[in-house]
Amino acid sequence: MKDQMGNENIAEELERIADLLEAQDANPHRVRAYRRGANRARNEKQSLAEMVHRGDGETLKTLPNIGEGLARIIERYVQTGYSGVLERLQGQVSPEQVFEQVPGIGQELAKRIANELDIQTLEELEQAAHDGRLQGVNGFGPKRIQNVQVSLAGKLSQSAQRRASQRIDRKDVEKRALPKVETLLSVDKEYRQKAEEDKLTRIAPKRFNPEGEAWLPILHTSRGEWNFTALFSNTARAHELERTHDWVVIYFEDERGKEDQATVVTATHGSLEGKRVIRGREAECERFYGL
Repeated sequence: MKDQMGNENIAEELERIADLLEAQDANPHRVRAYRRGANRARNEKQSLAEMVHRGDGETLKTLPNIGEGLARIIERYVQTGYSGVLERLQGQVSPEQVFEQVPGIGQELAKRIANELDIQTLEELEQAAHDGRLQGVNGFGPKRIQNVQVSLAGKLSQSAQRRASQRIDRKDVEKRALPKVETLLSVDKEYRQKAEEDKLTRIAPKRFNPEGEAWLPILHTSRGEWNFTALFSNTARAHELERTHDWVVIYFEDERGKEDQATVVTATHGSLEGKRVIRGREAECERFYGL
C-alpha cells in the first residue's frame, strides 16, 4: 500500500466517506469538508503519501481544505492502508482484523484482545499496552508487549504518537478535553429514541451478521463544536451478554479533527443501577445524577 498509494487513492477514500455521511444524513458541513479535501488531494501536485512517510504532517495540515482533522485521517490511511472512519460508516469494523496488522499478533491473540479488553482500535490497543491491561491477556508477556508498543509507535500517525507521549492516567480523564457527561448522555438518549422509532438509517455490520441484514441503526448529530456518530455495540462481549441493544458506542470529533469514543451502558449495580452511565466516567455520572 505504501508504494502504490497516490493522491487519487486518497481522494477516492475521502469521497467514499463523504458519500456515506451524506447517505446517512450527517452534518452537511462535514460532507462538504470531505469533498473539498478529496478535490484538494486529487489536484495537489505534491505526493501526500510522501509527506506522511517523511513525517511532514505540519505541511499536510496547512494545505487548503485539508486541515488537522483530514490530515490525521490521511496519515492513518497512508500508514495502515485502511480508514477507521470509513470502516465504521460501512459497519465493517472488525477489531480482530485491525489488531492482526500488528507484528506478533495473530488471529487467536487478536480475538483474545477484542473479547477480553472489549477494544476496537489501534489507539485503544496502544493505550492498553501502556496502562497494564494488555498484560492481563493470556499470551502477552513483557517482551511481546514491548514489541507491540514499538510496532504501534511506527504504525500510528504522528498526531497519535503525540497523544501517546502526553498520555495521562485514566483516573484523570476529567482533565481531558472531552464532551461533557450531559452532552454524551443527550446523544445516547437521542440515538436510542430514534432507533426505537425506526427513524435512523440502518447499516449491515460485517461482524456477527452472516445474512448481511441491515439491522444496526446509525446516528450522526452535532452539539456545539462536537460531531457525533452513535451505534449500538456490535462487539463479541455485547453479543455474549445480550447487550447489543443497550450498549451504545459514541464516536466524537471536534472542529480540529480530534477523535475519541465513549461507551454508554445501563448500570447493573451500585448507586447508578438502572441509569445510563459512561464507562470510565462513573464519578462524573454520579455527580450528574446528584448522587
